[in-house]
Parts: sequence; structure tokens; C-alpha cells
Amino acid sequence: MRFLFFVLLLFLGQILQAQQDSLPPQQEVDSIKVVVADSLVVIKKDSTALDSVVREGRFKQFREKKVAKKDTATIKDYKIISFAGDTTYLDTTLTIQKEYKYNYIREDDFELMPFANIGQPYNILGRSFSNNPYYPKLGATAKHANYFEIEDINYYSVATPMTELMFKTTLEQGQLLDALLTFNLSKRFNASIAYKGFRSLGKYRFEQTQSGNFRTTFNYITQNDRYSIRGHITAQDLEAQENGGLLNRDQFENDEEGEFEDRFRVDVRYTNANTRILGKRYYLDQQFKFLKGKKDSLNPNPTTLGIGHEFMYETKYYDFTQTSQNDAFGEDPFLVPIEDRARLKTMFNKGTLSFSNRLLGNISAGVGLYNYNYFFNSILITDEGTIPNKLEGEEIVINGTYAKTVGPLSLDGDLNYTVSGSLTGNSLDARASYQINENNKILAGINLSSRMPDFNYLLYQSEYRNFNWFNADSFEKQQIQNIKFGLDSKWLGLLEAEYSAIDNYTYFASTATQEQIDAFQETAFVRPFQQANTVNHLRVKYTKEFKWRKWALANTLLYQEVTQDENVLNLPQLLTRNTLYFSSDVFKKAMFLQTGVTFKYFTSYNMNAYNPLLGEFYIQNNEEFGAYPLIDVFINAKVRQTRIYLKAEHLNSIFSEPNYYSAPNYPYRDFVIRFGLVWNFFS
Repeated sequence: MRFLFFVLLLFLGQILQAQQDSLPPQQEVDSIKVVVADSLVVIKKDSTALDSVVREGRFKQFREKKVAKKDTATIKDYKIISFAGDTTYLDTTLTIQKEYKYNYIREDDFELMPFANIGQPYNILGRSFSNNPYYPKLGATAKHANYFEIEDINYYSVATPMTELMFKTTLEQGQLLDALLTFNLSKRFNASIAYKGFRSLGKYRFEQTQSGNFRTTFNYITQNDRYSIRGHITAQDLEAQENGGLLNRDQFENDEEGEFEDRFRVDVRYTNANTRILGKRYYLDQQFKFLKGKKDSLNPNPTTLGIGHEFMYETKYYDFTQTSQNDAFGEDPFLVPIEDRARLKTMFNKGTLSFSNRLLGNISAGVGLYNYNYFFNSILITDEGTIPNKLEGEEIVINGTYAKTVGPLSLDGDLNYTVSGSLTGNSLDARASYQINENNKILAGINLSSRMPDFNYLLYQSEYRNFNWFNADSFEKQQIQNIKFGLDSKWLGLLEAEYSAIDNYTYFASTATQEQIDAFQETAFVRPFQQANTVNHLRVKYTKEFKWRKWALANTLLYQEVTQDENVLNLPQLLTRNTLYFSSDVFKKAMFLQTGVTFKYFTSYNMNAYNPLLGEFYIQNNEEFGAYPLIDVFINAKVRQTRIYLKAEHLNSIFSEPNYYSAPNYPYRDFVIRFGLVWNFFS
């Protein structure tokens, strides 16, 4: 409450100051800083530019500041650099895309279905097989929505220190805060430190969640641009209570007396289970150019020759603990209390040789060494055989990349081929784009990959007898062939089509009988399987926004079709999201307001069920869920560099039938009002 009070005071002060009609009295300083729209402009005191800014009334903020060696700093001097090297500028505008990303994972969750509480898993509504990691992961994929992988880490290049604070309320007794500070120790050395933490009790019993994600980065390039280095360190801890969902659905679906409107009174399946993911990672990437040509307007891509080295070391484990046995996971466990822990240690080294010039483009070749150790603390000997305690080894991979732009045509791709090792096979990812004109672009891509499924499909051990298996010798590599096309048009919108053929598709499913399902024991019989026949998946996604004066209608539509001999890949056929909203400046343009309503809907299908012991979703073909709308109403505003968000989530649950689920036995959240802000400020 103290933090919230402090934030409200600062926000109120900003509104009052922003509505002043005149500048505060000037003092004797060398220069002053004025924020014009979303640009930071430092203007010398005796400059006529200041008179122009004041006369036109375009200023948003006045602040005195001593300046050394630099007269101007615009928003383009605050750069965000992705892992792939794509550079964007800091964006403090308020758009509908920002509304879609203002959530727990800070990504557009159009193809995801959240659970009732913040920090719980997301069920999958849409699948894409065009971007697959080359190496198998630990598993527990349902618990990784908020886990920062290498590709999720951004690097920064800023003119002055910049801070971003993201705050949002959660569900009962908790808040979500993501804080970032990035700064430059010199013009060519930038660093950042960030922490994302949250806690949420939830509306139902025994579903409390909390997490902490620490990240720090640095990047440096020498004066002559020959040597560059970047790196990051992450330490992440994600914890959750697991209640197994509803014990009696009638309490949720047929509560005619209103006895269970307080969801804390609803009975849940178990009350003593917890999960946890803990991970630490160290990453370093450095490049040195032996040969470096001179870059100018006539030769934007000079000839260069260089070497590089990439290093990564990560440790991670997944825990499932339970103070006493529960029949939902099986009878007669080996030991009580239940303390299951899967561990994975990985180290990656890659050396590269790169060459580029104007004629050939950018070419690189490299050799990578991947060491892995996935293990448990025991060896299990059964009548069927021995289940070992670990999978360890190394993979030697050769790699090549290529990128070239010829007029309106851009080509790029990368190739991996495993020389030694049993986990991976090969992968090819090629992309092309053609700029027809300034308003239309054609996109195309092809992806081929071959690798073993995640480690928890190959080997798993648990105190519960049914959750012990060893499939490393019997499972085959999963093969994916993917092709995609797209049209990005300013007038027609963005149309994307993707077709995938998957061989040896690997999944979790339950072998429980109907009697065992009726006894709430379906979860106890979940095991990994591979589909022998090819699974075909087609998806077509269309995105278009229509605008008229201050009104806009943003539309996203996804169509999916799956061809398969058995129902092993279950997805809704149609998924749509439509947002009607109004935008306008208010309070003499001191505030920008955006308000509207979002409608989301997906057709009914055999929605995947959730197994907390594995941290995975599994296939179920007994009942369908879906075909209900999700309606949210929002009021967002921007004052200077602060974006304020207020949303009434799932408004229609007040008057609709209680048939909304995120997974079997896991209801989606009821109507709730949440608010928060994103605040950038500069030094």
C-alpha cells in the first residue's frame, strides 16, 4: 500500500504540472532539457530553438540540467537491441499493441489461455512449428511462461541513464513489479540491471504463486569497431502452490444459492502440493574483426573478416513436493513426503569465422560443442528393467549462416548439422522478403528440423510409481517440415499462412480407464507417447486494423486445421480477437486517452488437461471446452512518459453461465478490475 500511495502521489503531481500554462522561472544554467512529444532535446540556454519550442506550446516537460559535450539527445539515442541483433528505439507511445502486451508475461497472449491466478500456466490455443529450439529442454513447459530464455534478453545503448517501471495489481494480496535500469559508463559501454517480482494469493484456495527474475547485461564495442562483447547473467525462481483444480464442478457450475461466489470456499483436489523452477545462467558473446573496410554512403557493407566466440552455462531444476500422498497421482508411493527433482546442467561453446562484403553478403561458419547432464539422485530397478538416473553427453555441431540484400529482396538463413551426438540431427531455417513498394511486402520461409523431444519425455523419476520411465533408446527424433508465406500490406493488413508436417510427434496422454477417470485418478496415468503417423497442421492468421477519425477496430483472426490419424494435437479451429476503441487528447493535450472493449472467442475443442507433477499439459479426448466469449473493458491513458492502465477483465462473467474453463477442472478467472502503469524516466 505504501508503494501504491507513493506512485499515485507522483502520478498526480505529473498531471498537475503537465496542465500548467507557463514555464517555471528560469535560473542561470548552461543548458536546459525540454521533452518535445516523445523526444528528449537538450537545448543551449542562448539558443533560439528554445524560444520556438515555448512559443509553439509543444513542450511537455521542463527540467534544468547541466550538459557536457552533447547538445541534443533524441528518443533514437535510446536503443533496445534484441538477442538476434535487431535494434528498435524506446517507444513511450500508447497503442493497442501495448495494451495487448500489458500482462504477466509482457507479450501478446492472443494464442494463450491464462489460468485463474497470475503466474499459473497458460493453455495453448494456437501452435506454430516454424521456430523450434535446436537442443532439447528440461521439460515442465507449462511452468516456463515467465522464464527468460537466452532469446528473451535485450541489450541497450542509451545516451543517458533510463529507467522503466512496470506495475500491475494481481489477484488478492500481491503486486507485479518489473523494474529496469540501463546506463552508459562510456559512449561505447552500456549496462543494465533488472528485476521482475510478483506475488498473488489467488481467488481459490492453495493456488498462491510468486516469482523473482533477476537479469543484468552489458555490451561494449571499441572505438575502431573491431572488437565487441556482450553478456548477461540471470537468476530466476518461480514457485507455485498446486491445488489440482475443482473437486466438485457443481460448486462452480450449479451454484444457484450463491454459496460459492466466494471462490475461497470451493473444494479443490489437493492442498499440500508445490512446484518450483530455479535457474541460473551465464552468457558471453564476443567478436573480433581482423579486416575491416571503411563504411560510407557509397559502401554501406564494407569487406570484413572476423572471428567470434559464444559461451553459455546454465543450471536448472524443477521440483514437485507434497507433504503426503494423494491418489490423484497414484497409490503406494516409494517414499513420503514426495520430493521429486529433475536437474539439468548445460554448457555451450561455439567458435565462428565470419566474412562479409557488398557482393557476397554476410557469411559465417562455426563449430559448437554442447555438453549436457540431465539427472536424478537415484537408480530405479523394477521388474521391467532398470531406469538410470541420468542422461549425459556432448553434441558437436557445425553451423552456417547467410544474409544478403539485393534491392527489394532480402535473404537470410542458418543451418545446423550434428557431427557427433544422439540428441540432435539437423536444422535449416531460411527466410526471404520482397518489398513490392513502400506499402506492400511479401514474406516466405522454410524450416526443417530434427531432434529428440525434451528430456522429461526421455527419462523421468518420481516417488510416485507411475511416473518413472526411460525412453531414450526407444523414442525417435521428432521431424518437422514447415513452410510459410505472408503478405504485409498497409491497406490489406497482415496475412500469414503456415503448413507443418510432423513425424514422430511426441506428447503426453493418460491411459486411465473410465472408472479411474470417474475416481479422479486420470492424472496418475499420464505418460509420454510418440505418434507413428504424420501429423499435418495448417494455420492462417490475419491481422488488420480499421481506423475512422478517433475510432479504431483492431482484428486478429486465426484459423487452424489438423489432419491426423489419432487425436494427439488438439486445437480450436477458429480463434478471434476484436477490439473497438477510441483515442483522443484530453485536458488541453496534457493527457492522451484510449478506451475500448476487447472481444475474444475460440471454438470448442478437446482442451488439454494439466498435470502439475510433470508441469505439463496432456491430451484428453473425453470432453470439449470453449465456445464462450471473453470480454474486457479498458481505459488507458498517457501522461508524458507514463502509461496508465485500467481494465475490467472478463466482464461478461457477471451475467453469463459459469462454463468458462482454462483446462479441465481449472476455471478461468471471474470478473476482476486491475490497474497499473508503465513509467519511463530519464536522467
